[in-house]
Amino acid sequence: MSALAAELDGIALGDQRLNRRARRVLANLGEKPTLSIPAACGGWHETRAAYRLFDHDAVTAEAVLAPHIAHTVERIGAHPRVLCIEDTSEIDYTGKPSMQGLGPLNRETRQGLYLHPTLAVTPERLCLGLLHVHRWVREPGSLGQDKDPKRALEDKESVRWVDGYRQVDALAEQLPNTRLTYVADREADIYDLFVEAPCPETAADWLVRGHHDRVLADGQTLRQHLAAAPLLAATTFERPASHGVTARTVHQELRAVRVALPAPRRPDRTLPDVAITALLASEPNPPAGEAPVQWLLLTNLPVDTPAQALEKIQWYLCRWQIEVYFRILKSGCRIEKLQLEKLERLEPALACYMIVAWRVLFLTMLGRACPEMPCDVVFDTAEWHAVYIVTERQPPPDTPPTLDQMVRMVAGLGGFLGRKSDGFPGPQTLWIGLQRAADFVLAMAAQRGVGEGRYGE
Repeated sequence: MSALAAELDGIALGDQRLNRRARRVLANLGEKPTLSIPAACGGWHETRAAYRLFDHDAVTAEAVLAPHIAHTVERIGAHPRVLCIEDTSEIDYTGKPSMQGLGPLNRETRQGLYLHPTLAVTPERLCLGLLHVHRWVREPGSLGQDKDPKRALEDKESVRWVDGYRQVDALAEQLPNTRLTYVADREADIYDLFVEAPCPETAADWLVRGHHDRVLADGQTLRQHLAAAPLLAATTFERPASHGVTARTVHQELRAVRVALPAPRRPDRTLPDVAITALLASEPNPPAGEAPVQWLLLTNLPVDTPAQALEKIQWYLCRWQIEVYFRILKSGCRIEKLQLEKLERLEPALACYMIVAWRVLFLTMLGRACPEMPCDVVFDTAEWHAVYIVTERQPPPDTPPTLDQMVRMVAGLGGFLGRKSDGFPGPQTLWIGLQRAADFVLAMAAQRGVGEGRYGE
């Protein structure tokens, strides 16, 4: 069974036949992530087995993800610091009106569901896997209704951010040798989340991009305090292209203050004041015609030195990995093209593709983080043998190539040219290359069968 299917080792669906089928289906989908389920399965028998698997009452998204999450926790334990990055993405099935169980997205005419995963990522941007996935569907007709200002947080969609931190914090108790840091974007700027972890010595850390310019006890706003703070450090990084924003070099100045946030009033509870660190990363001289890149970051950790400020910026830059992950899910695995009739079948299929997308992102970054690692740590012998024979036009060596060499070979099958100016392979060339590699493995297995006289007898 493939290395990807090993992510389901320990799956407990109540029947060994179901467990084996789940591993086989995951392997098939991983080999052909851009194709439909029938095309990925390669035949009616395997396709029917996949659909029957997703239709089984015991096969839920939680059951499929559970063994992968357990493997993720094991991987986390080997690192001193891991970032737990959360974000939300809408999954659009507007063009599939017959699919049951969906709800409105930002408009009633758009139908789908929301995925809110937590990815475990090292500060070196190596994605270790999924820790949790929150999914929800809005009630039809719920958009545009007046919201009760007295609603408790537990009744709001935004509670997912606080719940996400609580789960990371609970995991921190199980991993005493690994420091966990919760990282999220502006939607997570919720006072209730900050109350969860005022003291980093006894809880998981958190780093959240600020959305609100809060008024402090002296009448000044948070940004006014930061504007008066001395320059602590400066940094330069490359911003990737995204959503119509061009890629470019960004130069930022960093300032930080430690402040006490006055507690807001809540109709159902009394909250304490919270001491936090606010870090302002501003771009004083953006290129002509470009908006400045400016971030207000909030954390429960101290930021007193240039090194601490630069560290927090690097952690926030790691948040881009979850954006890449969503792109792999949608553009690579094409989850919005799935042809399934109802939500109960769709969710376990999505869980499988979420594991597939993780492995693509994992391999993309692992070749950079551990280039000298033998490739057989993550590639099966049949996989790296087939890739080596096709790309090098010679028999595979006794000693496996390095992981960096193998990732570049696989990406070359997907169109990566490998020129000096090309840098590292990206996820798109890698997911295309993995599909072609799977075809080569199958072709070589068939050739061996012919040579051994196992066919046509």
